[in-house]
Amino acid sequence: MPQTILIVDDEKRLVSLVQSYLAQEGYRVLTAYNGRDALPLAKKEKPDLIILDIMMPEMNGYDFMRAHRVESDTPIIMLTAKVEDEDKVIGLELGADDYVTKPFKPRELMARVRNVLRRAGKSEATAKHYAFRISCSTATAAKCRCWIVPLI
Repeated sequence: MPQTILIVDDEKRLVSLVQSYLAQEGYRVLTAYNGRDALPLAKKEKPDLIILDIMMPEMNGYDFMRAHRVESDTPIIMLTAKVEDEDKVIGLELGADDYVTKPFKPRELMARVRNVLRRAGKSEATAKHYAFRISCSTATAAKCRCWIVPLI
């Protein structure tokens, strides 16, 4: 089943562009054009990642993040024209996992999407890591028989 990404931005052309890149990468894409519409959509669909603008009508990205974080820890990438350090700090302190400023390069955004999903453990390509214990049947190194036993 493809991973689901919710794009929340009031710029419809930008949403369409990002949606096409994500679809080419094999993601299922949902869209909303303001935070107020995005809240119930995110609650219902439980996306694996949210790409979120800050400056939107009805409910801005900061208010969306505050409300959404009460119920979910979905990874969020801020995608915004707000370039001041203070804006970045506020976004990251509210819980954004990454912050990308407009204008942006679509390939960079796709790399950040993959990276955030991987770090969140939601990437389909995430490798499974196992802990192992080595058991030896004899005490001498010359005649040691060892088994690798997965600790599950």
